[in-house]
Amino acid sequence: MICRTTAPRLTRRHVVASTLFAGTGLALPRWVSAQEATPAALGEAISSQTREEFRAEIEEAMGYTEAATPGGTYINAEITDIQTIHPLFAEDGPSIGAVGRIYDSLTGGDVRTGGPAPTGLADSWEIAADGVTYTFHLNQNAKWHDGVDVTAEDVQFSLDALANPDVGSSYAQSFLDATASWRVIDEHTFEVVAKEPLYSFLYDLVAWIIPKHIWEPVPVSDWRTDGGATGQDPTRVVGSGAFKFQEWVQGSSISFVRNDDYYDRLPYLESIVTRIWPDQTAVVNALLNGEIDSASVPPPDAGTVEATEGLEITVYPTRGFTFYATNLDPEKSELFLDPRVRQALMFGLDRQSIVDNIRLGYGEVAQGTQPVISYAYAPDRIETQYTYDPDRARELLAEAGWADSDGEGIVEKEGRPLAFEAIYPSGIPEHEQTLAYMQDAWREIGVDMTPRATEFASLVDIITGDRNFDMAYLLFNWDATFIQDAMFGCDQVPPGGFNFVSYCNEGLDELFAESKRTFDEAARREMLIEASNIVNEELPVAVLHFGQAIAGYREDLQNFEPSSWGIDLSYVWIQQ
Repeated sequence: MICRTTAPRLTRRHVVASTLFAGTGLALPRWVSAQEATPAALGEAISSQTREEFRAEIEEAMGYTEAATPGGTYINAEITDIQTIHPLFAEDGPSIGAVGRIYDSLTGGDVRTGGPAPTGLADSWEIAADGVTYTFHLNQNAKWHDGVDVTAEDVQFSLDALANPDVGSSYAQSFLDATASWRVIDEHTFEVVAKEPLYSFLYDLVAWIIPKHIWEPVPVSDWRTDGGATGQDPTRVVGSGAFKFQEWVQGSSISFVRNDDYYDRLPYLESIVTRIWPDQTAVVNALLNGEIDSASVPPPDAGTVEATEGLEITVYPTRGFTFYATNLDPEKSELFLDPRVRQALMFGLDRQSIVDNIRLGYGEVAQGTQPVISYAYAPDRIETQYTYDPDRARELLAEAGWADSDGEGIVEKEGRPLAFEAIYPSGIPEHEQTLAYMQDAWREIGVDMTPRATEFASLVDIITGDRNFDMAYLLFNWDATFIQDAMFGCDQVPPGGFNFVSYCNEGLDELFAESKRTFDEAARREMLIEASNIVNEELPVAVLHFGQAIAGYREDLQNFEPSSWGIDLSYVWIQQ
C-alpha cells in the first residue's frame, strides 16, 4: 500500500477505521505474549481479549480523557488526492485513510503496538488448539450505513473478492499464501483456517469488509469505475465504520460525517475533512495560519511550527524506510541486473550528508532494511556497510564492464551510457533536494541520473501497472511483524503484491516463510537479520535512511498522540 505523510510511503498493510496511520497485525492476547506463544503453546486454544476488555485497557494505558466539548470538525491535509474509496483497490495513503474512516476491517488496530485488536467488526476471536482455525465473533449490532445488518455473509463475500484474481487486489497474494479456507458458521460467526500455524496469520488476513448487497450485483470488471469506488454516487459508498462518506471534491477535499448509529465507541468529533493542497509548503502555511488542525511537518519547518503559539510538534521514529528501487525485470530495464552496479550506486552516496543536511538530523543512516523500531533492528549485524566510497563505486562499475571510453565522464558499456531517469513524487522539497544531491553524487562516479518529478497517483500507476521505469524513489511502511516478503517475495509482483522491481531470491523466500512459522521472537529476529543481510547485499532496493516523522498540530486537540502506529481518532476531541 502506498501512502503519503512527510514522505510518500508504501505501507504493507491497511489503516484501520479509527486511526490515521496505524497498520494491522498480529497481537496475541495480553495473557499470551508473542514470546510465550511457542508452537507448544498452540496445543491449547487461545482466546483474544473482548472489545470491552481492550477498550478498558487502552483507555487506562493511554490516559484518554472524556470530552469536555464534544463535536466539531477535525481538518487534516494531504498533498495528493485520493484515487479510490473502494477498500480492495486502495493502495495509496490518502485513499487508505479515506477508506479507513468509512469501512471497518475484521480486526482493528492497537496504536501502542501495531497489532490487531477487537475494535473492528469482530468483538473477539479464538485460535483453536490446532493452531490454524480462527473463529471470529462479529458484533451483532453492526450495521451498514444504509441500515442493513452486517453479517458473516458479508465477510464471506469480502474474502471471496479478495481472493478473486479478476478483482486484482494488491493484498491478495499474502492472503492466499497464508489461508487455506474460510466459511460462514452462522449469522455472526466466521471461520478462517490458516495453511499452517503462523505467527503472522492475522497480519496476512487483510480483511476490509464490504457490503455484499451493494457489490454482488456489479460485475467485478466494473468495480474500479463504479460510483461506489469513485465517489460519484455517494449512495453506493456504504461502509460500516465510525464515519460516513459525505463528499469528494476532486483536487480539493474529502469530507466525512459521524455515523451516529455506530456499533462501537462513538467518536467525539462530528465530522472530518481532508483538504488537498498543491505542495508541502502550502500545507505548512495552512497549519501556521490555523486553516487545518494537523499536518506532517518537514524538518526545515519544525522549529517554526514549534515556536508558533497554539501549535505543538511530536517527533517519533517511522516504521518504514526511504529508498530508491531499481527495476530488475529484464524486459523493462537491463541497467541494474548486475548487482555490482547496484552496489556501486550505494557506495557513491554520502547518506550521512543526506540525513544531516537535508533531513537536518531527523533520521538515521540505514544499515540493512529493518527500521529502528523493529525488534530485528541490528545495525551492527549488517555485514556490508555502504559507507561513502566513490573510489570503490568506480571500481565496481569497472568490474561490471562500465568504462568512460570517450572521456566525457559518463561510463558506457557496449556503446550504451549508464543513463536513466529516477521518478519521484512531486510536491515535497526534501525529495527534490535529495534527488538533486543523488544526481550530482552519481555524476561524480560516471552515472547520469535525471530526476523526474511525477504526480503521485501517476507514479503509483507506473510502478504497480506496466512497471516501465528504471528507478523510483519512495518510502515503504511495515507492519509489526517486520517480515518483509511483501516487497521482496518472489510471488509478490503486482498486482498481487508490492515487489514492483521483480526481485526474486528463493532462499530469501524460505527465510520469510520460516519466520512466519516461528513464534519465538528471538529465533524469528535471527531469521530477519539474515534476510536483511541478503537484501542489503543484493540491493534490489537501496535503503537511504530510517526517518523520524514530525507531526504538527493544534494544542487544543485533546487525546491526540501521534506515534509510529497511529492516532485513534475515536478519542480525539477539540477544546473549545
